[in-house]
Amino acid sequence: MRRHALLALLLVAGLSARPAAADEPANVTIYRCVDSRGQLVALRDSPCRAGERQETVQMQRPQDPPPRAASTVTPTPPPATAPVREVRVVTVQAPQPVYECTAPDGSTYTSDTGQGTARWVPLWTVGFPVWPSPPRPGPPPRPPVPPSPRPADGADTAGRWPPHPGPGPRPLPPGVVVPAGGTWVNDPCVRLLQQEVCQRLSDRRFEILRVYHAAMPSGRAELDREQRAIDARMATDCPGS
Repeated sequence: MRRHALLALLLVAGLSARPAAADEPANVTIYRCVDSRGQLVALRDSPCRAGERQETVQMQRPQDPPPRAASTVTPTPPPATAPVREVRVVTVQAPQPVYECTAPDGSTYTSDTGQGTARWVPLWTVGFPVWPSPPRPGPPPRPPVPPSPRPADGADTAGRWPPHPGPGPRPLPPGVVVPAGGTWVNDPCVRLLQQEVCQRLSDRRFEILRVYHAAMPSGRAELDREQRAIDARMATDCPGS
């Protein structure tokens, strides 16, 4: 049976290989021809010959599949590039330092440089050594003078009592020797905390507003310049004040 089925399929395939007419039926008839002994003689698409017994099988005629639409090649999109990361550099200006300096009399003032007012002082005030001066040599020894008789009125011949040993320089008391010259020194200064700086700037701005109306025109111009400088300083170093 498998052999007969294979032959039938080959026959159908051969029929499909021929160009089909437009008016051919959709089905095809297969004739199975058997002789008088019952043996298969042939499988054909036409009736069997005389003297042969035939059996017919209806099979669907093979058809070509409908033509496929021409496929368009879709270009492969380029790989998506990673978005460019924007880098922003923000530069923050550090607050300008303010220093509090102390003068020799104990009064204080502020400075932006950390170097107080320079003043000229002697060298011994900054630690240069001082030493005692050597004693000056005294007068040479004098020969002994015989005592003269004491006058009745208790005075010597020069009218003085007790008698002076004689003319000559007297020895000077010991002193000190100091180095000559001097040097420049600056008042000591200490940096203030930024919170203290902002508070002092705010107090000074309030003081300018308080005395502004009582100042002379020339004084008002000076106060205006100082207030503009304070406002710019506070906008940079004291945000939110």
